[in-house]
Amino acid sequence: MRIIAAYLLAVLGGNSSPKAADITKILSAGGVEADASRVDALLKELDGKNIEEIISEGMGKLAMVPSGGAAAGGSSGGAAAAEEAAPAAEEDDDSSSDAEMDGFSLFD
Repeated sequence: MRIIAAYLLAVLGGNSSPKAADITKILSAGGVEADASRVDALLKELDGKNIEEIISEGMGKLAMVPSGGAAAGGSSGGAAAAEEAAPAAEEDDDSSSDAEMDGFSLFD
């Protein structure tokens, strides 16, 4: 992921076709040692391709992935759990005030 991020940073910086040295320079500026074999593999995969078209194609594929269908049934249970958790939080507040009355406070 770091290598891809460095490639994209180079493209955003105006370099439409980053080389291995460009990616390595970006990574080293962030304190990351670049793996030359991975950099070369990425550059081979992207050679002659437009990164914006690749991203658009990937976004189209992600749009087809179903998401969130099963979560709708569990929403009422979450509200009940939140109501049960509220009294427990109030009890914790009481115990912290007891400690302050004994002369012990985290903020003194």
